[in-house]
Amino acid sequence: MAQRDYYEVLGVSKNASKEEIKKSYRKKALEFHPDRNKGDKGAEAKFKEAAEAYEVLSNEQKRQRYDQFGHAGIKGAAGGGGGFSMDIDDIFSQFGDIFGSGRGGGGGFFGGFGGGGGRQRQNKGSNLRIKITLTLKDILNGIKDKKVKIKKYLECEHCSGTGAKNSDYQRCSTCSGSGYVTQISNTFLGQMQSTNPCPTCRGEGKIIKNKCDHCAGEGIVRGEDVVKFSIPAGITDGMQMNIRGKGNAARRGGINGDLTVFFEEKKHDELQRQDNNLIYMLTISVPDAILGKTVEIPTIESKVKVKIEPGTQPDRVLRLRGKGLPAYNSYGVGDLLVKINVWIPKSISKEEKRFLQKLTNSENFAPKNKSKGFFEKVKDTFF
Repeated sequence: MAQRDYYEVLGVSKNASKEEIKKSYRKKALEFHPDRNKGDKGAEAKFKEAAEAYEVLSNEQKRQRYDQFGHAGIKGAAGGGGGFSMDIDDIFSQFGDIFGSGRGGGGGFFGGFGGGGGRQRQNKGSNLRIKITLTLKDILNGIKDKKVKIKKYLECEHCSGTGAKNSDYQRCSTCSGSGYVTQISNTFLGQMQSTNPCPTCRGEGKIIKNKCDHCAGEGIVRGEDVVKFSIPAGITDGMQMNIRGKGNAARRGGINGDLTVFFEEKKHDELQRQDNNLIYMLTISVPDAILGKTVEIPTIESKVKVKIEPGTQPDRVLRLRGKGLPAYNSYGVGDLLVKINVWIPKSISKEEKRFLQKLTNSENFAPKNKSKGFFEKVKDTFF
């Protein structure tokens, strides 16, 4: 089933402001909120769809890529673990501030919705950023199963990320394990109910009795991890890829952060890039330009032979079709453009000079002044 347009999902125009997008998402999220539509799978799907649309349109870079390339432009890793895969708890954790204080969309805003069974607060690991330099060959073919070793926080193996030694923890008595406490205050508008993270357990719903010796009760330790993902062909300098869940591990079994990969293009020794086309500057001698010659032209992976026709003029451009770079997440391949430059020597021998002087008397070497008619008209008009 084809994905719906994100602007259509949120009911906003393509030139909508960030505030309009946020307001519309809040409205949709409240309409399809799981607490308000218990057991309704259709409402849950629309709740997730609205969150997916908001994640893209609220991010300036993602929105720009989406406007330019559609859904293909924001597919994270193209088979490397990207894309939108958040569950309901992830959405509450990431976008909970949209709904006001409390339990990511219940609590204070909904008042009675959700009753006393609030969701326990989940910690979120911090995001990481790395930069990868790609050659033109990498960009041409893409890279399958790229492996990168990064230093980050990992889940503690000894306590399985809980932070408790031998799973020795107990339910928080302050919030009865819900992770949130509800308060009612009297205002001039009447009684107002608000739900906030429990101050005793910090929203976790449990208290550790004996902390793990290896992670001091945090559930995470510093270490190294090898992240594997695929890089699609056609990447351009400055593009980025988001790999969900490959950032720092979260304290005490929360949600892992994300890994953002930034791509930098390494300059080629002979070829210049212009969008999906490649440019090669070929310099030939005057005799070669006159007589013609077969030369070798470098491409990204090999060399090809190209025939220079007799009488080739300076600045002529030869087009080698399909020898450029592929378009990112699309069909089509660029060309290799060979721009010809004719080398004029600054000094020559006496013998060469005598030879060239003889050629100046030849009719073939006399320049044809195609602009003579124009200058004659200018002379007649102004002088």
